[in-house]
Amino acid sequence: MGLAVWTEDEAGPYGTHPYPTGSWQPQGEALKQSHEYLPNGTAKILTLFHPADGRVRVKGVEAAPNKVLHPWLKDNLSEILRVLAPPMSSLSGEETRAIWEAWREGLSVKFTLPEQLPPLRLLLVCDNLAGHKTATLVIWLCKHGILPLYTPLGGSWLNMTESIQTILKQRALGGQHPKHPQEIIDGFEAIAKVWNQHPTPFEWGGKRARRRQQARLRQRHRLAGSGACTRYPIRRRLSLFEKWRCS
Repeated sequence: MGLAVWTEDEAGPYGTHPYPTGSWQPQGEALKQSHEYLPNGTAKILTLFHPADGRVRVKGVEAAPNKVLHPWLKDNLSEILRVLAPPMSSLSGEETRAIWEAWREGLSVKFTLPEQLPPLRLLLVCDNLAGHKTATLVIWLCKHGILPLYTPLGGSWLNMTESIQTILKQRALGGQHPKHPQEIIDGFEAIAKVWNQHPTPFEWGGKRARRRQQARLRQRHRLAGSGACTRYPIRRRLSLFEKWRCS
């Protein structure tokens, strides 16, 4: 439907301690890291991710209360909206509300939509953090044509931001021993800039989905040439000759 889809999450906290990494080493001479470190605070990484083209927006902070998270979200989402195509202005109020409601169909928990809704322009996938559900933030999102969609409890893996954060963490902290939270922040932000120079689009499915599809097909039994199939083989009647051979 021409809607932009962005995902959001906060990674961390990451402490000031050694981080493991994979490396090639001579046999019997494994890479070693010190087991001693001084806790010197933590860092969190605020992340907005656009799966369609792989671009990521990252900001490192030492803490992420609402007074830090909400202004960062609003500023970045406002920049994203400015470069999107203008919304359709020919839709009536009822048609606009129907589009908003269509994306909420099937949700077990729904917040109340405002009476006046602008055209829907962006879907924002995020987790169930309390700060994502505050009335002031939700009203601001709806006012700007952004619908927040919350992943189900225990289903944070449905948020693609989790994947990009894992990649950034491996590249920023793998084999490193930061002594201060600012080193962690600088590492993540630098890696994000490098990533955005040649971003990789993400999509649902891939090899794992194809394996599941093939497994489902293997559990079905095709019938003739129509494409119909059954989950169990149909017992066919034996001919007289086959009965004679079996006897």
